Amino acid sequence: MTAPLRVAVVGLGVISRFYLAALRDSSAMQPVAVCDSDLTRLAAHPVPGHTDHRRMLRETRPDAVVVTVPNDVHAQVCADALEHGVAVCVEKPLALDTAQGTALRKLAEQRDVPLFTAFHRRYNEAVARLRDECAGVPFDEVTVRYFERIEEHAGPDGWYLDMRRCGGGCVADNGPNAFDLVRLLLGPAEVTSARITRDAGGVDRQADIRLRAGSGRARILLDWSFPGERKDIEVRLADGRTVRADMLAGHSGFKGSLWHEYVEVLRAFERYVRGDGECDGGLAALRFVRDAYRLEDPGRPSDPPAAPARGRGAA
Repeated sequence: MTAPLRVAVVGLGVISRFYLAALRDSSAMQPVAVCDSDLTRLAAHPVPGHTDHRRMLRETRPDAVVVTVPNDVHAQVCADALEHGVAVCVEKPLALDTAQGTALRKLAEQRDVPLFTAFHRRYNEAVARLRDECAGVPFDEVTVRYFERIEEHAGPDGWYLDMRRCGGGCVADNGPNAFDLVRLLLGPAEVTSARITRDAGGVDRQADIRLRAGSGRARILLDWSFPGERKDIEVRLADGRTVRADMLAGHSGFKGSLWHEYVEVLRAFERYVRGDGECDGGLAALRFVRDAYRLEDPGRPSDPPAAPARGRGAA
């Protein structure tokens, strides 16, 4: 019988509860430690708590870590885990920009350690039904909508609204999940145009991004100022049909659809660690963000400015 993977969670913010619930219910994985800079958060968990992820790696020696810290800390925490030979499941995005992401991918290859980026929407049950319904029929166009009022989803510290910590606005945050759905349905895709609307502080709040994928086309619509929440996919098929998937349907409560998605995220990660599955490390999504910002205005930098790396496991 294969022993469960011993897993530590670094960062106890909004998304960590979905991972922790999935870990508690898993027979293939065992939670062994948590890490966060907030002692109150640590006290709420039955496993040993740490305020320094490096010390946790040395003392706990987990088989794997789940990284759910803010985006600007991803690169440092992931690199430290990889250096210790610990498999990594990092919440999207892999890092703040393509340079950081490429460095992490190279480190993972050099150390021969699994590096897995979590795109939870690809595991949504409505998405699975859509794929089954469309099986064997060529796609003409895929439209992914990702609408929400970000202030209702960002958590108490609001770091999502700090572009230097998030890596951008709606394009950097919601864009990777939407882009991953395009890749899931159409295969490799490239950005052909981007229309982005920013607020007075320069944060991108809406975006209309067009993509090309082989003989198919895609459109990603993002909105951080939407009154409510809408996350869906519309597929126009070559046979004339239009098929839709509402990723929120049947799931009540705040972020209710995420419970079942993160169960599947961890199943996919466990398979990947054991050598059954593939993962590109999230580099394609980082290139999507880079290209969308570049096409918005050719004079803008290729990647948003990065914040200084920080080595503690704050959520």
